[in-house]
Amino acid sequence: MKTLLLSAAALIAHSLNGSAAMPATPPPVATAVSSYDALDTRIEELMARNDVKGMAIAIIEGNEIRHIRAFGYANVEDQRPLKTDTIMYAASITKAAFAYMVLQLVDEGRIDLDRPIREYLARPLPEYSGGERDWSSLEGDDAWRLLTPRMLLTHSSGLANLRWFEPDNDMSFHFKPGTAYAYSGEGFYLLQFVLEEGLGLDVKKEMQRRIYDRFGMPNTSMQWRDDFASHLADGYKFDGSFVPHDHRDNVSASGSMDSTIADQARMWRGMMMGEGLSAEMRAEWTRPEVPIHTKSKFPTIEVLGTYDPRGPQVHLAGGLGVDTWRGPSSRFFAKGGHNDWTGNIVQCDEVNKRCVVLLGNDVRAELIYPAIVTMVLGDTRYPWWWTYPELFGGG
Repeated sequence: MKTLLLSAAALIAHSLNGSAAMPATPPPVATAVSSYDALDTRIEELMARNDVKGMAIAIIEGNEIRHIRAFGYANVEDQRPLKTDTIMYAASITKAAFAYMVLQLVDEGRIDLDRPIREYLARPLPEYSGGERDWSSLEGDDAWRLLTPRMLLTHSSGLANLRWFEPDNDMSFHFKPGTAYAYSGEGFYLLQFVLEEGLGLDVKKEMQRRIYDRFGMPNTSMQWRDDFASHLADGYKFDGSFVPHDHRDNVSASGSMDSTIADQARMWRGMMMGEGLSAEMRAEWTRPEVPIHTKSKFPTIEVLGTYDPRGPQVHLAGGLGVDTWRGPSSRFFAKGGHNDWTGNIVQCDEVNKRCVVLLGNDVRAELIYPAIVTMVLGDTRYPWWWTYPELFGGG
């Protein structure tokens, strides 16, 4: 039984009282744990109190994966247990892996983070109007000419998160590219388009070769695979209702990855250690670039003009596919993934090379993540209030 490096921690109120209401309260003080067995027991208690059907954890220290465990069910109705090789939806964790892959291309001189994307395309961006990636609504606004891969990866493009949030699904710029942070899946779609249309790359194959094969991830893909069906996790919404795991046929740099907790542990170990990247690009990946001062992460455009001093106090900023902030003694970075039935987050201590990876096929797992992260990494000062304002938005 291995001993964890733990400190007495502030644990989230809702994690302790089991209320079904959506809290927005500061955390009380609770007791730390001393071992992985104790951590697992505490996770099971928190899951029971919050009716979390399934979640999984991986803990990474330096070049080693120290702990992997799955809890609860992949499907409650069928009484199928969640296992470490169960296929789970990674959601927007895909963005961090995609950014890491792009940095490999930068190392090879295939693309430059600060070269305008217009220089990689044969035609002006608004002239591309066919298929799912229709950019014709940008016609007449030359702001697209300013876009660079760095802006797209740091969520500073000025584009909305998703086009279907826009009137008539028409994309537009909400601020001058490069001048603010507003989380944008469309920015990642656009960079994928540049790689495919401008560089002639197959993003699915590049992700497979440069990330999944490199880090030994046999149960991960950017696209649905038929062999996933035999060991698949279904999902559960906040009200407990069931959602079947969907088959994602479209390759999306923004969020189409299916994976397992075991594969994610290998990926985050490799990326934390900088495997496949130069030291310069590894440092660039998590470097704080775009200051964040909004009161919440979502809805991205609606909160643009808001201000909360707690973000600047921890130096919250956008990096390349990750968010960064200053913890008590060092810099941290994180990436989450969320939909109505999925709750994922990864947090890493940059200096001490420690990560905790959390995947949930029940979105209610997000209620207990602050407690778990604190038990593993200590008080990271992560802005939970910013990422999950409905849950932890209390001042």
